[in-house]
Amino acid sequence: MKKNKVFLPLILIIIFSAAIWSCGSGQESHETAKETTEEHHDEEQIVSISPEEMKEFGVETAVAGSGLLQVHVTLPGEVVIPPDNLAHIHPRFPGIVKEVRKTVGDRVKKGEVLAIIESNESMSDYALKSLIDGTVIEMHMTRGEMVDDDQHGFVVADLRKVWIYLQVYQKDLPYVHKGQTVLISAGKGMPEVKGTISYIAPVIDEITRTAEARVVLPNSNGLWKPGLFVTGRVVTEKIKVNLAIPKTALENLNGKTVVFVREGAGFKPLPIHIGRENDSLVEVVHGLKPGQTYVSKNGFILKAELLKSEFGDDEH
Repeated sequence: MKKNKVFLPLILIIIFSAAIWSCGSGQESHETAKETTEEHHDEEQIVSISPEEMKEFGVETAVAGSGLLQVHVTLPGEVVIPPDNLAHIHPRFPGIVKEVRKTVGDRVKKGEVLAIIESNESMSDYALKSLIDGTVIEMHMTRGEMVDDDQHGFVVADLRKVWIYLQVYQKDLPYVHKGQTVLISAGKGMPEVKGTISYIAPVIDEITRTAEARVVLPNSNGLWKPGLFVTGRVVTEKIKVNLAIPKTALENLNGKTVVFVREGAGFKPLPIHIGRENDSLVEVVHGLKPGQTYVSKNGFILKAELLKSEFGDDEH
């Protein structure tokens, strides 16, 4: 009986030690398996693409580094004719239109005859002449018509120079000033041009609750037609950031913002956190490191290849 009392604690100790060893071994085995799975997953995340394929699909790369982030405000606007470049030309005396020599679209010189009118009083002819060099943009008379008021005549405009009137909202007034550079655009197919704010209205319009800012643009090619709606971007601040990349580098993968970075012979999606941004650039605050090579354009090609690969593995 005494002998059994001695061996019982010893047996319990052996069983307890074996259990601890078994648990520890299982945990290590689980962690090892987890690491192996993660490593395998990382390998699966790498997309290989040849230089020839990159060229064919327009995949471009860049080296991550600092950049200048320009913060701007966007203002709606319209192209208008400067008042000094516009002439309304009407008959001086009531009469009959005997001849119309110019029509809408014709280029005219100052003093050039637009129409011939026979006066009702003197029964003699007199010429209706252009007051400026320009283009006929309106014509309101026909041959044989009786003219006796300001509803008849011509409108001539010199369109070699136009004004852009931008609407400055109240919230943007502190950041928009005379002398600032403005990028003017009018949508697809129109060039983006630079201009300078030459005037800001001292009062706010009661209806629109905006102040007008004026930009003068040369228009020798006639692209900026009066009445055209435009957008003006005024740079209000320039910030140097440690890491800036183009927005074309960003991809969304599994709900995360990623960029594809060089990993060995291929590229790997890297989650990043972004900070300040404008229309073309974003600041990277976490994830990407200076000096890393990343895909700056058409990364969706790599994303598609990655998703296709993962879908194939799941199917298998």
